[in-house]
Amino acid sequence: MSDAAPASRLPDLIAMATDGSSENRRKLLRELTESFFGAPTRSAAEDSLYDSVLVTLAADMGTAVRAELAARFATAPDAPASLIRRLANDEAAVASAVLRASPVLTDDDLLSVVRSQGQEHLRAVSIRPTVSEAVSDVIVERGDDVTLGTLLRNDGAQLSRSASETAVERAKANPALHEATVARNALPPDLLNDMYFVVEARLRQQILEQNARMDPVLLETALAAGRARVATNDGALPADYSECLAYVDELRAAGQLTPQMLARFLRSGGRTSFLIALSQLADIDFHTASQIVERRDLDALAVVCRSAELDRALFLTYAVVLLNDDGDAMGKAHAYARMYAELAPEAAQRTLRFWRMRRTAQAA
Repeated sequence: MSDAAPASRLPDLIAMATDGSSENRRKLLRELTESFFGAPTRSAAEDSLYDSVLVTLAADMGTAVRAELAARFATAPDAPASLIRRLANDEAAVASAVLRASPVLTDDDLLSVVRSQGQEHLRAVSIRPTVSEAVSDVIVERGDDVTLGTLLRNDGAQLSRSASETAVERAKANPALHEATVARNALPPDLLNDMYFVVEARLRQQILEQNARMDPVLLETALAAGRARVATNDGALPADYSECLAYVDELRAAGQLTPQMLARFLRSGGRTSFLIALSQLADIDFHTASQIVERRDLDALAVVCRSAELDRALFLTYAVVLLNDDGDAMGKAHAYARMYAELAPEAAQRTLRFWRMRRTAQAA
């Protein structure tokens, strides 16, 4: 039997579809669909007729039938374009199948959907095999955090630099987005390192490992991008900053600004002097040093000290003093000292280069 038989019924099927008295329109819709997929070849005129009639019939069907129709045409590369656009803008239960996969949808079609439809539509678009920067930009702008997480987990989604920056700022405030952000292969390295201060230890380790593997050329490119982004003013300085800076500068000029002097600052309560000295010793900006110490972020402090090649015993001293109001300060400090010993100097040095971007921007 010839495969052309189903297509030969097209005129009869169209005549039935235009007959307003037909009582079997659902059956007719399915038969017309089978005719479409069963035809070995179709002319442009036939394609146009299929498109027009299928759209008309679908409009009269219930949600379940339209969803069935969407699932059938979702992956067809030659699916009728008007039908696919109609289904893509239908309710989420219908639209999802074509939004996830239809190769017929253009960027303009997708932009129309993500600009006008709800979160379920945006999430369906977010898991397409490929998502352009233009479409991703709108999803980042309009999507909620669940939608943003869906987009970030899709390595086929391309994000512009601006959209990536927005995504990272949102991820910092929502732990549910931390893993998706850190695990994103295409995330610019300087933005990845921005996540270091807010994520859990397991994800911090992933960041350090990625830094250690980074190609030197890519590292320089990432640092240049980061320097262009970093603000030159991170906030107000403490009231005693000028006085302490003058004192630290005197010590440095006299060759007395040593790691041991930093420990003395901490023990005596000279927090601002310690922060200034730490920032100078590590060549990072004051606000980054302050963030590390105020949060008692000892694994971040370990990165600074390891990069500056400070003795482990001195780092342990810093840790004990910073944790002096903690009942288990010594036990925790020893745990961090073990982590310090295991931290690869190369990974620490590369990570610190991202933190130095703020100092570079301020100097400029």
